[in-house]
Amino acid sequence: MSTLCVALVAGEASGDILGSGLMRALKARHPDVRFIGVGGPLMEAEGLRTYFPMERLAVMGLVEVLGRLRELLKRRKLLIQTLIDEKPDVFIGIDAPDFNLNIELKLRQAGIKTVHYVSPSVWAWRQKRVLKIREGCDLMLTLLPFEARFYEEKGVPVRFVGHPLADTIPLESDRRAARAVLGLADGPVVALMPGSRGGEVGRLGALFLDTAQRVQALVPGVRFVTPCANPARRAQLEQMLAGRDLPLTLLDGQSHLALEACDAVLIASGTATLEALLYKRPMVVAYRLAPLTYWILKRLVKSPYVSLPNLLAQRLLVPELLQEAATSEALAQTLVPLIKGGEQQTEGFDQIHRTLRRDASNQAADAVLALLETR
Repeated sequence: MSTLCVALVAGEASGDILGSGLMRALKARHPDVRFIGVGGPLMEAEGLRTYFPMERLAVMGLVEVLGRLRELLKRRKLLIQTLIDEKPDVFIGIDAPDFNLNIELKLRQAGIKTVHYVSPSVWAWRQKRVLKIREGCDLMLTLLPFEARFYEEKGVPVRFVGHPLADTIPLESDRRAARAVLGLADGPVVALMPGSRGGEVGRLGALFLDTAQRVQALVPGVRFVTPCANPARRAQLEQMLAGRDLPLTLLDGQSHLALEACDAVLIASGTATLEALLYKRPMVVAYRLAPLTYWILKRLVKSPYVSLPNLLAQRLLVPELLQEAATSEALAQTLVPLIKGGEQQTEGFDQIHRTLRRDASNQAADAVLALLETR
């Protein structure tokens, strides 16, 4: 059998983690496999020959994308041509749908098998993209079960592989050990997680701090921790903290440690809610968007919930307070009972964790190799 050649393209750090896990699992089954494409340091460490640095793809937000659109389109065109010339056995686009779905379409038309790893949130909005996915993709690998059901209904070949975070985060975490690392004594601890992007922290930061002050008045001895995604977020929060008297510890990164150490979480809707769920910490989800954006999304989004825990449970498992409903008073009233309680949430979380814990990298590798056997 000739050497297996696998092309992969990841656009950001989370994709680099998924890609490296998948590459490791593929190497275990095919020691002489060759990897080409675009990835980060973890994928390069597994042997990826990368055509250009992954950072060139990691663009967040529409405005930033427009500034770099010409470069991105030029890179993509060149990448497609290079891959068609290289003729890999399979192309795996990891997340980054706006970049990867187009590549998949062109490569599949050129007779190369294509896989997309991590579903874009088509089930929620822009459902028309499914047609593009069906046309461009031999196989969709999803991290979450409700995504797989959606693709099955739409006639897209799909495999639910589970979520790598569910594999790495233990079913039971050690709150006491985490507190020792952070130097937190006994007593109630609440994690405040207003998001990792500047805009999110701008809209939610002060609201979360106002909420914390209300909680402080209601819960004797309570303390707060906030993991900061980067120095810019930290500076932003430090500015908001000026003039407040809050027992709050700002951490550099360490979001997993913060979740492990706390009793309850006030959190922005996003991927972090899945991490809070896997650490079994009761949470209140809050979100505020610019009014116009919210108005548009409300008309586009087909889903009854915004937070992943509720989408996964397919019921209202965690409270979601959005837009005008997200006041410091409402958030504090919803959060306080969860600091000592919240068992209803955490029992649901445990069930979901077990569903998602499927050894994702090995499942994904098996699915890719099975696809290659159907020539």
